[in-house]
Amino acid sequence: MAFKNDFLWGSASAAYQIEGAHNTDGKGQSIWDIWAHLPGKTFEGTNGDIACDHYNRYKEDVALMKEMGLQTYRFSIAWTRILPTGTGEVNAKGIQFYNNLIDELLANGIVPMVTLYHWDLPQSLQEQYGGWESRTIIDDFVNYARICFEYFGDRVKHWIVMNEPNIFTSLGYMLKLHPPGVQDEKLFLKTFHHTVLAHARTVLTYKEMGQDGLIGSSIAYSPSYAATDKKEDLEAKAMFDATGPLWYLDSYFKGDYPDEAVDYYIEKQVMPVVTESDYDEMKRAALKCDFIGINYYQTSTVAHNPVDGVGFSGMNTTGKKGTQSDNGVPGLYKHVRNEKLEYTDWDWAIDPDGLRYGLELLKERYDLPIIISENGLGAYDSLTETGEIEDDYRIDYLKKHVMACDRAIENGVDLMAYCTWSFTDLLSWLNGYKKRYGFIHIDFESEELPRTRKKSYEWYKNLIASNGKTL
Repeated sequence: MAFKNDFLWGSASAAYQIEGAHNTDGKGQSIWDIWAHLPGKTFEGTNGDIACDHYNRYKEDVALMKEMGLQTYRFSIAWTRILPTGTGEVNAKGIQFYNNLIDELLANGIVPMVTLYHWDLPQSLQEQYGGWESRTIIDDFVNYARICFEYFGDRVKHWIVMNEPNIFTSLGYMLKLHPPGVQDEKLFLKTFHHTVLAHARTVLTYKEMGQDGLIGSSIAYSPSYAATDKKEDLEAKAMFDATGPLWYLDSYFKGDYPDEAVDYYIEKQVMPVVTESDYDEMKRAALKCDFIGINYYQTSTVAHNPVDGVGFSGMNTTGKKGTQSDNGVPGLYKHVRNEKLEYTDWDWAIDPDGLRYGLELLKERYDLPIIISENGLGAYDSLTETGEIEDDYRIDYLKKHVMACDRAIENGVDLMAYCTWSFTDLLSWLNGYKKRYGFIHIDFESEELPRTRKKSYEWYKNLIASNGKTL
């Protein structure tokens, strides 16, 4: 296998999805603490008030990571534990929790990989100035990031500034599925641009502080195929790329936006204000990024979509396979089913070779080291009569994706780490607790929230021990 000796085998989580303790030890309210309690906003009314209770059980969870041989654990810091209202006085108990978690990881030989923002914006900032809708968020975010660097930077050497900014802005401001539940393309593009600037200024601040670790951000990445070789489908793919993956990746890692997408958005009169100063800051930060983080789950197969064609018709959040309908942007492109691929119960395309293809595209365009910060299979897992979870389907999924990573490395990709989503089962933002991703099964119906190792736990343990050679 091509994995180097310093390659990091890891797994991942996010604060709101696992920690619980939503109003404990001075923590402030985030937008998700509010949103998840609004009728009809989450699947079956699920919320993260308790979640996995990781806040109180982190030592138990880290012990399971240690037993597995996990080499890195990617987790996010809840902004509202550090600064309950987003600004102002630092919450000492919040600092202490993350100090304890970081020290526990290090004591067990696990590298902490920290995400600064995984969607849980302080509610007070949303109320004060609309959160990501205002440039005010940039300074407030950098202030929060600086505090984290000051308190944790002596031990944390891998920092992910933003997690999937393309997802939380599109779901929040275009598709109305995440807070604040708005549908406004101009606002979506504006809020995304503000994440770019917050990322850029945070990267520059980190370097100016003389921190000696690595810093980047993670983009939800879906490489695309044209449905056919017809000119109209190839043009649809090109516009999907320009307004999708390249819009997100170029702004973060080249410091620019694709010209054809800029022209398209100007013509639609939705292009955000991007100043020369913005571009200067973006370009300077792009040169300082140490890696690209990607969350990879599936590829997109794209076809021509006429002006009177399909728009957004919803997502499969029920887990009833085959219920996802075509979605698209009229006059630009539409997503269609790829008959060459298998699909999950949530109608996500399973495409291991798409990961290799995507990694090689990133290498060619940006020539930066890459961290796979998320990759995994959401599925229905059930206990056998003997209390075991035989998740061979997850093993098969992960095995094929790791093999794709190996091929990409052989082809010149500098891959630093591979983090599965997720270590334990957790709250899925759109799918509640029924869609499971973890190596550890958690019985969410029981107050004790018992942890049970799945078959995939032992498989990953052996993979790590052999540095991939068991494949």
